[in-house]
Amino acid sequence: MLLFGFISIKIVIINYFRCMLSAKNIKKQYGRLSVLKGVDVMVSKGEIVSIVGSSGAGKSTLLHILGTLDKPDSGEIILNNQPIHMLKGNKLSAFRNKHIGFVFQFHHLLPEFTALENVCIPGWIAGFKKRDVIEKATDLLKTLGLEERLQNKPQQLSGGEQQRVAVARALINSPSIVMADEPTGNLDSANARELHQLFIDLCKRFNQTFLIVTHNEELAKMSNRVLMMKDGLMC
Repeated sequence: MLLFGFISIKIVIINYFRCMLSAKNIKKQYGRLSVLKGVDVMVSKGEIVSIVGSSGAGKSTLLHILGTLDKPDSGEIILNNQPIHMLKGNKLSAFRNKHIGFVFQFHHLLPEFTALENVCIPGWIAGFKKRDVIEKATDLLKTLGLEERLQNKPQQLSGGEQQRVAVARALINSPSIVMADEPTGNLDSANARELHQLFIDLCKRFNQTFLIVTHNEELAKMSNRVLMMKDGLMC
C-alpha cells in the first residue's frame, strides 16, 4: 500500500511540473445563462487534449477564455507559470501572440495576402526580423506540404490547403500551446483525416501541445486525453 501511495504521489508531482496550462473554477455567465459553472482543466507539455460534448455544453466558450479571447467572470488561468487572467491590454495581446496559436473552423486567412504573408503576419506583429520570419514561414509551409503554394492567395487554395496555412500561422511564433476550435468542421473526411495526422506529427516532431474542441470522434480518439463537457461542467 505504501508503495502504491508513493507511486501516486510521484505521478502527481511529475504532472505538476509538466503542467503547461492550468485553469481552476472557471465560470462564465451571459445574462441569466450560466455557460461555465466552475470548470477545471490541466494540460501538460506535449499533450494533445480534446474537449468533446454536445452543442451548447460550453466547449468553445471555455477555449476562447483559455486562449484569452474572452474573460471569465471568475477563476484563474495559468499558462507557463503566468497568471494570464491578470493580464490586460497590450500585455495580454503580446502574451497571446507569443504563447498561443489558434486554428479555427473557418480559416480566417486575409484574402489580399499570399499564403506566405498570412503565415508571417503574427511574427511581424511580434517584432521579429522580417527576413527571419519569412525563412521560418517558408520552412513551415514546406513541412506542411505547401512548398508549391507559397505565393498563392487563399482563394487559389483548397479547403485543406487553407487549413494547413492556418496551422502554419498558428505555429510561426513557436507557441506554448495551439488551441483549435472545430478545426475539421469545414473539411471533407479525407482532409479531416490528414489534419488529424498532421497534429500528431507536429506533436511528435516539435513536442507541440494542442488543446482541441471537436465533435469529430475520430480526432478525439487520436488524442492523448479526452475531456467531456456537459451543461457547463467537466463530466
